[in-house]
Amino acid sequence: MPPTEVIAGTGPAFADLNSAGPRESTAGPRTSPFGGLTVEDDDPDGEDTLNLELPAEFLALRAGTTAGPLGRLAAWGPVTTPAGAFRLVPVRVDQDVPLIHRWMNDPAVADFWELAGPRRRTEDHVRAQFHGDGRCVPCLGVLDGTPMSYWEVYRADLDPLARRYPARPHDAGIHLLVGDAANRARGLGSVLLRAVADLILDRRPACTRVVAEPDLRNTPSVAAFLSAGFRFEAEVDLPGKRAALMIRDRVLRDVL
Repeated sequence: MPPTEVIAGTGPAFADLNSAGPRESTAGPRTSPFGGLTVEDDDPDGEDTLNLELPAEFLALRAGTTAGPLGRLAAWGPVTTPAGAFRLVPVRVDQDVPLIHRWMNDPAVADFWELAGPRRRTEDHVRAQFHGDGRCVPCLGVLDGTPMSYWEVYRADLDPLARRYPARPHDAGIHLLVGDAANRARGLGSVLLRAVADLILDRRPACTRVVAEPDLRNTPSVAAFLSAGFRFEAEVDLPGKRAALMIRDRVLRDVL
């Protein structure tokens, strides 16, 4: 399964585990003359059903600019960190996937994100994040004007992860990878994790915790979360990995 985190990291697949799965159909979908629509013939009452399929570019714009489950992430603005000015910028699929694809093919990243290979594999993963009414927003992390990391900010309480731990309403989750090797192993991951976790808590008053689930094998990532003020909560079994559940609490942010 594709990822959770970082430094080189990975994260859970975002399939909806609450879904009952696809219904059987004898005819299957048909293309509608309206464009962007498919017609399903499997309605139990014998009537066709129209499914609207919106392009990822539109969904990316919507995720960044409308008040979905995460709010208007594109309007969160920059924050000052010890490493420089940092901000999250929602991914533009056509423009940003080539860079993300290059990062995914770095062996240190591929070991955990499992998205190495052709560009289409990375593109399909990124596009998939835009489905779910804005509950996950893939972003580039831009440091002093230079894109240098990939993030997925998501509503953990609306994610399949919520089945694996005592989730609270409005819990936010993050996945991260630092793109280039030159930016790793020098404490930058910890700096940015702390900055983004605090940014989420500042911009989302209803959120009391930021969670993450790095692969237990990825010791640099686990160490980075600990250094960023996250605490280790438990080990959890997720599809494809055993993870360390890490939590940054609002009430402890000035202590850890």
